[in-house]
Amino acid sequence: MTIFDPAVLARRLDELNEQLSAPGFWDDPRRAAVVSADQARTQRKLDTYRRLEGEIGDLPTLLEMVGEDDAMLPEADASISALEAEIARLQEQALFSGEYDGGDAIVTLSAGAGGTDAQDWTAMLLRMYERWAERRGYGFDVLDATPGEEAGLKSAMFRVHGDNAYGVLGAERGVHRLVRLSPFDSAHRRQTSFAQVDVAPELPPDAAIEIDDSDLRIDTYRSSGAGGQHVNKTDSAVRITHLPTGIVVECQDDRSQHRNRAQAMAVLASRLVDKERRERQQKEAAHRKSLIGSGDRSERIRTYNFPQGRVTDHRINLTLYKIDAIMQGDLDELIGALAQEFQAEQLATLADGG
Repeated sequence: MTIFDPAVLARRLDELNEQLSAPGFWDDPRRAAVVSADQARTQRKLDTYRRLEGEIGDLPTLLEMVGEDDAMLPEADASISALEAEIARLQEQALFSGEYDGGDAIVTLSAGAGGTDAQDWTAMLLRMYERWAERRGYGFDVLDATPGEEAGLKSAMFRVHGDNAYGVLGAERGVHRLVRLSPFDSAHRRQTSFAQVDVAPELPPDAAIEIDDSDLRIDTYRSSGAGGQHVNKTDSAVRITHLPTGIVVECQDDRSQHRNRAQAMAVLASRLVDKERRERQQKEAAHRKSLIGSGDRSERIRTYNFPQGRVTDHRINLTLYKIDAIMQGDLDELIGALAQEFQAEQLATLADGG
């Protein structure tokens, strides 16, 4: 794969740099933005490879120093662990070869069954993903959040930007179940709540799709969130329903109805493209069950059991007894295991001639 081939990366970088310097290139802002982003990603991959190549080349010298001085052992262990982690990240990246896998992701969280607990659970998931993004060095922007009546959030929408953000987050699509002793129940009884996670790629500027206005129902309403008197007195929030698919996108984060509508339309386009892509993949691989799943609301992908301190991913039967760390954003063990299983599934499909 090209991520491990510096010669291929270098040739690709030369091609992109040539495009960037071509006369009139910047006259087309959309194309320029796409090529510039591709150039930056390719440069980062090549820089990472060359840096790791140098650090691996230095290992024999470091080990020789350890042999002469035991006090160097902790430093050597730390260096090797860091290298292993980076190589694992590169191996993970190599799995994401889909059309939009390398780009940013738009994630929508929706409270399901469970009343106030489900809305609180939605807010907890938002914090978990934000902390995970911070740990990985990804950018994180909340695009919209609708508060619950008593606590938490009815829904939230956010963007994660960084290399392979969509490829990595695609496996989070589905129903996330919470089991805990409810803080909203006076008897503190056990409560099971649900939240839906939907993930779509943020489309590059040159990938805009045509959406027929007659297929849309557009409603405006007053924002229910914070924002001061202006937000409360104007119908700045926008809800767009795509009638053929039933996809609903809401945006109320901005005080401008025009900007909220533009943001909602961009997200709708992303979700329509993702829906079409996933349907195509399911048809192509109908003889095998996808590990990543369809994102159907009936599909429970993961259970977070607080009384027992465990998180179980039902697609790969993996249980981790570190729920506090996971809620603080330590998701990489889960994501890595899913990626490895998905790779094994892909290889099995190829071996079967599928």
